[in-house]
Amino acid sequence: MRDATLGFPPAWNQDPKTRTVVPLVFGKTLNYRDERVVGDIKYLWEPNRHLELVTLAQAWRLTGDARFSEGCRALLDSWFAQCPYPLGPNWTSSLEHAVRLMNWSFAWHLLGGDESRLFVGVEGAAFRTRWLRSVFQHCHFIAGHLSRHSSANNHLLGEYMGLLVGTVTWPMWPESAEWKSIAAPGFETEALKQNAPDGVNREQAVYYQHEVIDMMLLCGLICRANGIEFSASYWERLERLMEFLAAVMDCAGHVPMIGDADDALMVRLSQGPGRSRYRSLLATGAVLFSRGDFAAKARRFDDKSRWLLGDSAAEVFDALPLPETEKPRTAFSEGGYYLMGARLGAADEVRALIDCGPLGYLSIAAHGHADALSFVLSAGGRELLIDPGTYAYHTQKKCRDYFRGTFAHNTLRVDGTDQSVIGGNFLWLGKANAHCELAELDGERQIFRGRHDGYRRLSDPLTHQREISFDAVGNRFEVIDVLRCAGRHEVELCWHFAEHCVVTCAEGVVTADSGPVRLTMDMEECALSPSFLRGEEDPHAGWISRSFDVKTPTTMLVWRGTIGGPVRLVTRLALSFDLDADRIGTSVR
Repeated sequence: MRDATLGFPPAWNQDPKTRTVVPLVFGKTLNYRDERVVGDIKYLWEPNRHLELVTLAQAWRLTGDARFSEGCRALLDSWFAQCPYPLGPNWTSSLEHAVRLMNWSFAWHLLGGDESRLFVGVEGAAFRTRWLRSVFQHCHFIAGHLSRHSSANNHLLGEYMGLLVGTVTWPMWPESAEWKSIAAPGFETEALKQNAPDGVNREQAVYYQHEVIDMMLLCGLICRANGIEFSASYWERLERLMEFLAAVMDCAGHVPMIGDADDALMVRLSQGPGRSRYRSLLATGAVLFSRGDFAAKARRFDDKSRWLLGDSAAEVFDALPLPETEKPRTAFSEGGYYLMGARLGAADEVRALIDCGPLGYLSIAAHGHADALSFVLSAGGRELLIDPGTYAYHTQKKCRDYFRGTFAHNTLRVDGTDQSVIGGNFLWLGKANAHCELAELDGERQIFRGRHDGYRRLSDPLTHQREISFDAVGNRFEVIDVLRCAGRHEVELCWHFAEHCVVTCAEGVVTADSGPVRLTMDMEECALSPSFLRGEEDPHAGWISRSFDVKTPTTMLVWRGTIGGPVRLVTRLALSFDLDADRIGTSVR
């Protein structure tokens, strides 16, 4: 759902998608997972994060037009009136409080801080008092409701972020020093704990990697501006996180949609066509860490980076020497990702990312998908084999389960069951364990081999081993799936093509064309036969979701059949290019 009419000021306690009005009961007793009570809670919470305040405050800062600052006051006053502490859907989640505080902090400073014209006179002083009272209530709420148990993932990191930014921006209450003494070390501890030393966020979700990088970046810069400095380990971990992001980004800026994604932003400092959230992070990181390779991937110094670092940082960015070739790390063994490819960064690059990592973080693995041994492939900046994304969170359970299930990934499903067992919208029970056995990822012939135990739970236990070899000169892949079992099983070998691919099949050879790039695929003679699915509703199959709550039909190829005992399945893939550089993605900035 896009472009919903919210009104001015909005009805802050109404879901704009379903028009459900949520009652003003005690917030912590409200079941925000029950759509009969709250509608789609994500749609309600999103405007209540107040990203729009920062846009209005930016507009006032740039123009001096009082309409924009008065708009901020009108929105805030309506929110204070409609959302009394501690009642209703906006007093349920500490993470929502934290993101709101981050946006209030930016808006506060952009509007002039304590010297803002909005605070002049009796009415202005009363408005300031109302705003500060709510800030105190937000900090008090977060400090009393930190997610220390099963949700001690990005939620806890974000909560520490909000509490820290709140106390740094408004250090005016006796409790502020205590809150800061909790939030500052807590934030750094969680930042190091939740992100592996190899630069992979432990949620196993690339979009959450983006969100966590942004949390660390914003908090680090805000604290540094206020005389609080995180450790060298903190900044090094942030740089490693950006390195992983740069490694998985193809030459046209595409990033695999591995794991959950909800389109959330901490702060919206830039908008408009051509904006890339991932490239923006690398642009800021290029200046912070003097990384020409980040600058090459970012291509330009964007508006968000300019707001954060100032105009002079653009000159620093432009002066960074760019590397002649892209040479990312290829093995992220703790995170479980392995990069194969050739001519990375060039117009005819080939880039494949293999997933052999944990399901997710902590016991619930909330944002992981059942995608062990899946891989994605792009060539010449054209996405070919993709991860279909997320689509849904709290509602539309069938869609939620499909998009995070094994059938929606480029791997093998057995007996119609997922590798891992779904226990709820953000809960996994039985978890597949993946293990890399071999990774030789440099040179003209590259090879990866891994396995997972997700189907050992079947009455006839089965182990899936996958070997992927890549001929970097001939642009050819061979995928060997070895299934070790004793009895009979129904097997589905799944391949998901990007929605712009034109996919055809003739005499057992599948061809996927995307502009100047062609991918062909065939299997050695086996018991499986191919079929195509596209935009199917019952059961779900053949979809891609580029953004939350939006799905588009795409072509899915499934090789199906029955096996009896151990089997070896061989799939061959070959790439070819029309080397017209104007039609192929390029990394030149």
